[in-house]
Parts: sequence; structure tokens; C-alpha cells
Amino acid sequence: MRIIGLAGWSGAGKTTLVSRLVPYLVAQGLRVSTLKHAHHRFDIDQPGKDSYQHRMAGATEVLVSSANRFALVHELRGAPEWTLQELLGKLAPVDLVLVEGFKRERHPKIEVFRAGNGKPALHPGDPHIVGIATDQSFPDVALPQVHLDDIAAIAHLARDKAAPMREIFPA
Repeated sequence: MRIIGLAGWSGAGKTTLVSRLVPYLVAQGLRVSTLKHAHHRFDIDQPGKDSYQHRMAGATEVLVSSANRFALVHELRGAPEWTLQELLGKLAPVDLVLVEGFKRERHPKIEVFRAGNGKPALHPGDPHIVGIATDQSFPDVALPQVHLDDIAAIAHLARDKAAPMREIFPA
């Protein structure tokens, strides 16, 4: 399993980029999974649903399954947030995992930079950034740079710079 991250500040377009990259990569024959970090409280369950009631009753994990999909919700209940390595270990093996967020982790990342966002670039302070998807040029930066709208070039960069999980997290 190879891993590549897409890191950038909120509003840079990471989610939009992931939603454009996944079908492109899948069309190339890759099995792709995504892992997204949420900085805020989120809930994929809804009040009134049986699974929500199970969770509110105190279940640590609730697994909902149908003929089309399953979802596992794990309540931390005060335990520390899981690491990227632990979360990646929960995924079924695929060819490529796109990690959205986790910008402070040590996996290879493509910075998603949008000039109009008004936030500073991440690459000067992060040695794990291996390329930049941007709408502006960084002429003094040696990293590969591709335009945010060039999905083919970003997909090529992602495939080229992705690293096997065992290299990122040696046993």
C-alpha cells in the first residue's frame, strides 16, 4: 500500500482535489482509498437511527452493514486520537491511499496552495512536502510544481511520490 498526502490550510481546495483525483486514478486501474482528518467535531450518524441509539447507549463500536456497504463508527470516549499509522492499519489493502490533512505527520505530502486563501505556504517548514499543487508559481523552490487544475499532472506526481507504508512507518 502506497501513501501520499494532500496537505494545506482550510479553504485551499484539498477536498475538491481529492474528489477529482480519485476517479482519475481509478480510471487508470488503481484501487484507491482516502483517509481524511477532521479538525472539528463531526458525526456521520443521525439522531433517531438505530446505530445512533447504540452509540449513545455506550457502545464502543457500532458496525452498520448492508448488501452495498458497511460503516464502522468507533467512539474514543476520552481516549487519545488515533495516529495516522493506526488509522492506515484499519484500511483494507489498496494500491494508493490519499491522505487529506494530517499536515504535521511525516508521510510524503503534496501541498495544496491557493494564493487567494491568504495563508502562508507550508513547504518552507515541512521537509515531507514532495511537490506543490498551486495556482501560483514559486520560482525559487526546487520542488515539482503543478497547476491545481491539472489533474493528470497531479495524479502523476501523486503516483511518483507516494511511498510504501512500511517505509513511512518501519516496524
